[in-house]
Amino acid sequence: MTVNTQELLLSRIRDVADYPKPGVMFKDITPLLADPAAFTALTDALSEFCVRNGATKIVGLEARGFILAAPVAVRAGLGFIPVRKAGKLPGATLSQAYELEYGTAEIEVHAEDLRAGDRVVVIDDVLATGGTAEASLELVRRAGADVAGVVVLMELGFLGGRPRLEPSLAGAPLEALITL
Repeated sequence: MTVNTQELLLSRIRDVADYPKPGVMFKDITPLLADPAAFTALTDALSEFCVRNGATKIVGLEARGFILAAPVAVRAGLGFIPVRKAGKLPGATLSQAYELEYGTAEIEVHAEDLRAGDRVVVIDDVLATGGTAEASLELVRRAGADVAGVVVLMELGFLGGRPRLEPSLAGAPLEALITL
């Protein structure tokens, strides 16, 4: 990704102070999504990562990861697999619980959507503490697929997600287009 592309993406991310609670600086990507040039540049950069790392399937994490991963899958000619919050998928699922700062959460994937031999890239908008991404990697492996990598629009480095996630990557690449 070029410096100009990175600058374009960053210029379209809006800071919203004290959202969703006081003291939090929320990174709003809706202006980026509303800008066709910026959204196309983002889709191209994410697609390039998937192709470069030999992905055969793309996992998008609920909810903003869906918005990013679906057009990337189309652009790269790959299948898109949604990883949802528990109870949102019909049929047989694999589930994985993970820790949050204030409790636990659970995500699920359809049991038949990933198979042995699939090379999966996980896409999300933000890498913060790494809990959701870590749980998604566990789901991918439990389904019998291989992790080809994780790519995010932005990494909030000060929250420590990368060090937490690295053991779960087992050598697969982790890329953030923007690190804050």
